Amino acid sequence: MNEQNQRTEPRTTNDAQTEQLPLSSFYKVVDYVTIFRSEKWWEAIVVIESLGRRSIAMYLWQKRNDQWKRKHKFQLRNSQEWDKVKEAIDKLAPKLSEHTSSSE
Repeated sequence: MNEQNQRTEPRTTNDAQTEQLPLSSFYKVVDYVTIFRSEKWWEAIVVIESLGRRSIAMYLWQKRNDQWKRKHKFQLRNSQEWDKVKEAIDKLAPKLSEHTSSSE
């Protein structure tokens, strides 16, 4: 069975084809954007709320035995954390297009 690994346009909860995110009922999902979805992988950015506090979490789930299981979670709890992460990504992102030399 071939898995299609195509990146799709981000989808928000306002889109017609949405599926309930595989999150614990401890969290209230405020909104989300799906970054990537295939038969085996689901990657999304989610605004969650718990105990009256909101945060943004980046999730990666893997489908195993017909159930989505969380593989990774990275959570931003406030704007200051976001500023630090954004600054680091802005600094490192240009390196994605740099050529690497192969070592033989």
